Amino acid sequence: MDELKFCAPCILGVEGICANELKYNGIKNVKAENGRVLFSGDFSTLAKANIISRYSERIQILLSEFEAYSFDDLFEGIKSIPWENFISKTDAFPVKGSCLDSKLHSVSDSQKIIKKAVADRLSKKYGVSWFEETGALHQIQFLIRKDRVSVLLDTSGEGLHKRGYRAESNDAPIKETLAAVMVDLMRVRANHFVVDPMCGSGTLLIESAMKALNIAPGINREFSAEHWIQIPEKIWKEERKKAESGINHNAAFKAKGYDIDQNALEIAKANAQKAGVGDRIEFQKRDIADFEFDSEFQTTIVNPPYGERLLDIDSAEKIYKTMGEKFLRQKGKSYGIITPDDDFEKLFKRKADKRRKLYNGTLQCQFYMYFKY
Repeated sequence: MDELKFCAPCILGVEGICANELKYNGIKNVKAENGRVLFSGDFSTLAKANIISRYSERIQILLSEFEAYSFDDLFEGIKSIPWENFISKTDAFPVKGSCLDSKLHSVSDSQKIIKKAVADRLSKKYGVSWFEETGALHQIQFLIRKDRVSVLLDTSGEGLHKRGYRAESNDAPIKETLAAVMVDLMRVRANHFVVDPMCGSGTLLIESAMKALNIAPGINREFSAEHWIQIPEKIWKEERKKAESGINHNAAFKAKGYDIDQNALEIAKANAQKAGVGDRIEFQKRDIADFEFDSEFQTTIVNPPYGERLLDIDSAEKIYKTMGEKFLRQKGKSYGIITPDDDFEKLFKRKADKRRKLYNGTLQCQFYMYFKY
């Protein structure tokens, strides 16, 4: 099979971080675009990207991109794709997607045309007139934007933020991929001590530990493409073995998580154990008002509750003021706080040394970082 082109959609604004990770792991022809990162490779690349990527939302095969101004254009463009290279005659191939600023604005009609075109080509290739679709899932995805069609085949199944360790969570948990981005921006390394004074279900601390120990986020979960007969099972075994060999068991990393909710702390402990980092993180019940330093060198990362998430505005602002009083500007201390509140710096009473726009779901936030003393 010829070299494949892949697409890794990611959170807006973190394309560079996502691209750098793929490059660092030896993946070729990496190119960051708006909301996605493109790269190329073979089935081993497909498996590797799914297993190691902390910041991608999923890994897709980018099958084709073409202009379509009519349903005839769409049908012919889809039919020209060699679907038989990926889909067997018993495989399931549902279609979903979106249309934006295009002459073809009906999602349901576009779905029907794409499904019909794929079935038409496969029917001729396999000599069958009907597909039972009882086999492995091959989710076809499309985006029609400004009359340009992107046709993709999902390989991940569940989104890559689902690492497999978070069976339970508290109210409004932060997405694992966003937590990983925050950890990266705070430059967490193998020898760091990380604290989350409002840890909830522990996601920020678990992602910190996994980054510090170089534990691949997808090492313990399965992916949709693992069930494809086109990809030998040995490829997945080899890439998992490589990921396992890269784990830094000797890392000095430690972390502490605090919360006022005992139930959240129990959930956090269970999640950390499931992620394989339970021995690296200590959880205790403590209010943010009782925050104190545990180490001379300490990185604090926090996703405080805020008005649009859990608390009323007044309560959230009180927490920001408390953090400003407790998070002192001292040598060896750094802080990262994510919030959608534009008045955060005023309430915290200190301008951030650096800030980064990030999206927590559809909610636009700022990640305020304090490094200098």
